[in-house]
Amino acid sequence: MKTFFEINRLLAFAKARLGLNSYDVPFVRNSIIDALGLTTFEESEVEAPECDISVLLADFSAAAIEEGVFAAELAPYFCDKIMGMLSLRPSYLDGKFHEVYDKEGAAQATEWLYNYCVDNNYVKKAVLDKNPRFDGENGLVVTINLAKPEFRDPNKAKSGNAVAGGYPKCVICKDNEGFAPRGKFTLRTVSLRLGGKPWFWQFSPYGYFYQHGICVNTEHIPMHIDRETFVNLMDFVDAFPHYFIGCNACLERIGGSVLAHDHYQGGGEVLPLFKAKIKEEFTLPGYESLQMGILDWPGTVFRIVGTDREKIIEVCEKMRVCWVDYTDENLQIVCRDASGQHNSISPTVVKRNGKYEFNIILRSNVVSEEFPDGIFHAHPEFHVIKKESIGLIEAQGLFILPGRLVGQLAEVEKCIANKNLTEEYADFRLLFDEVTVLCKGDFSSENVHENMRKELADICYRILQNTAVFTDEQMKDYLEKMGFISK
Repeated sequence: MKTFFEINRLLAFAKARLGLNSYDVPFVRNSIIDALGLTTFEESEVEAPECDISVLLADFSAAAIEEGVFAAELAPYFCDKIMGMLSLRPSYLDGKFHEVYDKEGAAQATEWLYNYCVDNNYVKKAVLDKNPRFDGENGLVVTINLAKPEFRDPNKAKSGNAVAGGYPKCVICKDNEGFAPRGKFTLRTVSLRLGGKPWFWQFSPYGYFYQHGICVNTEHIPMHIDRETFVNLMDFVDAFPHYFIGCNACLERIGGSVLAHDHYQGGGEVLPLFKAKIKEEFTLPGYESLQMGILDWPGTVFRIVGTDREKIIEVCEKMRVCWVDYTDENLQIVCRDASGQHNSISPTVVKRNGKYEFNIILRSNVVSEEFPDGIFHAHPEFHVIKKESIGLIEAQGLFILPGRLVGQLAEVEKCIANKNLTEEYADFRLLFDEVTVLCKGDFSSENVHENMRKELADICYRILQNTAVFTDEQMKDYLEKMGFISK
């Protein structure tokens, strides 16, 4: 059977790339035979394949489907199950990670873990590499995620934040490791300690950027931001100074998709926010050793830079407390009302040249009759491009747009070239008109496509401006009211 040959190839791959011990091969092979409902097997000597695991799994699936081992719709399940069998047990993998960390350093440890998660097919790199991505002239990065589902309905997005109970309690609990109903046979995590408490790190299977992962509290408690959060974030970049880490605002519509479980997001990419400069410095009495300022950014962001952990934590906490209780009805800012809390922050930190760089992003999820999805959210004219929450990653300048846009924008580009927007794409009128102007009479496919990218980046910039809670002058007034004194 071809299936036998493909199983032998997978076993050889696992020995070469996944740490499968030769002594364990008969046991693992027999587990695979049982999982597939086979009653016999034929061994064959094969070289360890050097191809991507996605190619191996495609070959295995094709053989098994052809020979009636399983139906085509069950291929993802069996691929995930078998790769889980071929992967190291969580305790062994955690031990290996910390061994590499101790001997070679943090960057080498995370690189080893990331490559392992690609090789065992938890991180779908072959899928991620197909996502369109480009750098905008305005400094933003725009991606279209072909795998991520789009939540245009706020109620559906909200459902992901609820605590449904049962087992596991939510989609990021430690109990998901190896849990079949959620396709987590291949999930592997590594243990961390933040603020003296147990946390764990795992990579995202459909990461938005280089080595995108989440840092999760081992205890299932709701997301929250307080003084302890700043301690945890600093502990993380102390341990992994080559990564950034940040926390979504812990509110619906402007925050994370899993508000039921405390977690952070980070990874190995320098996001656009970290390249932005301070445009106006200010000081706080007693904290003159820190550099603080208003960031040159379309959203409302303050930066604190320094080496003194305690003083940075104190300033971040002062900023948090000031904002969560701040109301200015003239600016439509209401900290809380009968529907709950509306003000929160998204803190994010990177460590460079021995200094912590904290960025505090002010967020508000307040709504109105004019803006039922959020006053400080993408405005309705941009919803055809992005209606979902503008979370931590977008707030830092990397926009994740829905996969439907690949086909839709290709059709709109044809409409622009033909100088006629069809009724089917009437919702894209703003895009059509603005790209037409940018083309300056040159409607070649190359020029239309280039200007479409410029327009997408510009719309993403305007969406970030929509999220800003203050203008520059209003920020200065706010700082004075809160006791921060401008230079």
